[in-house]
Amino acid sequence: MKFEGGCYCGKLRYVAEGEPMLKAQCHCRECQYISGGAPNMFMVMPPDGFRYTQGTPRQFTRSDLEKPVTREFCPECGTHVATRPQRPVVVIKVGTLDEPKSFGGPQLAIFTVDKQPFHQIPDGIPAYERRPT
Repeated sequence: MKFEGGCYCGKLRYVAEGEPMLKAQCHCRECQYISGGAPNMFMVMPPDGFRYTQGTPRQFTRSDLEKPVTREFCPECGTHVATRPQRPVVVIKVGTLDEPKSFGGPQLAIFTVDKQPFHQIPDGIPAYERRPT
């Protein structure tokens, strides 16, 4: 599969090729900050198939966490495009896809321990308080 996307202002663009390793929604407090309060819809993709085709992202990594992720965002408009955890994957934010409907929907919900009363989890998908083991 091939997914293309970019930021709100269009100055940062990417392509991701390969099968998604996971399609999910995260309710953790950190994702709520990034999303503006909603759960974060994301796809985990193999890193070899991901590349920026236009622009260079800015990166941010918290220095106060034991295992921080690196967040990549547009230096112009601030759109959070991808996250790189400390393992070989790229986490793409579904809202940055040119065709968000290609996401299809999450396979599971994680970090429901931080779920807000106004968050919705689709019927029929597994939900985990933290990460599944």
